[in-house]
Order: sequence, then C-alpha cells, then structure tokens
Amino acid sequence: MILPYALPRAAALLAAAALLSGCTATEGALNAQPDTPSPTCLVHQSKDPATRYTAGTSADTLSILELMRYYTANGTKPFCDGKPATATDHRWMDLYTRLGGDRTHISHEVAGREEPFSPSPPLSGSLRGGR
Repeated sequence: MILPYALPRAAALLAAAALLSGCTATEGALNAQPDTPSPTCLVHQSKDPATRYTAGTSADTLSILELMRYYTANGTKPFCDGKPATATDHRWMDLYTRLGGDRTHISHEVAGREEPFSPSPPLSGSLRGGR
C-alpha cells in the first residue's frame, strides 16, 4: 500500500536526483568510439564535457582516464567526415590539454587551426594538484 504522503516525497527525491546529476541536455559523455577499438578516424563530439570530467578532484577518474587515453591514441587522426573540429570538439580537446594531456597529441589539422593546438590554463583544483 502506498501512503498518500509518499508520492510527493518520492517525486521530490527524483527531481533532486535529476538536478544533482550534473548533466544538462548539452553535456554528456565522450564518444570514444567504444565499438571500434582502434579507430582510423575521429567522430565529432555531440555534447560538451559533463561535470564528471570537469569537477577537478571530484571528477570521475575512469571517465578522465578514458578521455586521456582516447585523445593520446587518436588525437592526431582526421575526422571521419573530413571536416575540421567543431566548437564542441574544441572544448573536449581543450579539456584534454588542461588536464595535462600533451598538446602534440592534438594535431593542428584536426583542431582546424593553422597553428598547433594551444590550451587554456589548467583547471583550478584539477587532478594535477591545482597547478
């Protein structure tokens, strides 16, 4: 038997959980092409990095490691459609370098820039000890 006061409380808890999840409709997981272990080209990212990648010392370690592995191994490959990086792709590449990834693993051709990829300063409180 469901108590009459339990439904509003359950609805409130579900709403709070959705708000605390940290993702919006424009944020999401990295598409690291999991069905292609050794991709020959990159796919464009459709969502900006979610909080699990950008929360500094509170970020999800496995998600960060997947991001670092993906761009270290594939960052110099061309995009599958032959087009340059989108603004969303740039946000992922920027995050990669801000987390300590070697910028030589992101080619300037892939980034769609005439000069080598130039990252923003490191994230404050990042996994690199706040440097």
